[in-house]
Amino acid sequence: MSEEKPKIVFVLGGPGAGKGTQCAKIVDRFGFVHLSAGDLLREERAREGSEVGALIEDYIRNGKIVPVEVTCSLLEAAMNKSDKNKFLIDGFPRNQDNLDGWNRQMSEKVDFQFVLFFNCSEDVCVDRCLNRGKSGSGRSDDNMESLKKRIQTYNNDSLPIIKHFEELGKVKQIDASPSSDEVFSKVEEVFVQSGF
Repeated sequence: MSEEKPKIVFVLGGPGAGKGTQCAKIVDRFGFVHLSAGDLLREERAREGSEVGALIEDYIRNGKIVPVEVTCSLLEAAMNKSDKNKFLIDGFPRNQDNLDGWNRQMSEKVDFQFVLFFNCSEDVCVDRCLNRGKSGSGRSDDNMESLKKRIQTYNNDSLPIIKHFEELGKVKQIDASPSSDEVFSKVEEVFVQSGF
């Protein structure tokens, strides 16, 4: 990381809202680094000799949120490895514990910009995840049983976080139901207006 504090955008939305798809487009267009909390956790879980791999597996399989210290440490390590200074943090913070942990561990080290919130109906999200599972996403949680747990967790834990940031005037909300290109044209407006 350079001397300047890294600029951070949190990317939130329900399972299947299109966070990963849109992040890839933002990376191409605006030169951000995409850090997916879920991908970092999955990589760490699969890494040979990982001290926290089994713990992560247990949490993910049960649709629960991994302890925040683990996630923050993985995010910080990924930022330190990068030569860039603009990061999309996808799928984090997911609950109050995540937010508190981030504030303890990271808030002084970064320049938080805003939350990019992909708002999408539950039906659309479920269809997208099930289709992603059918087309061989390789994700152990793209099935109806895990999805029900993930959506419940999202509604109970993540929506209050989005409301918290809304009260601070820090949420840019995007309707994530249309096609990915239509959604991205709105995303583009947000980033250009924010000076990127």
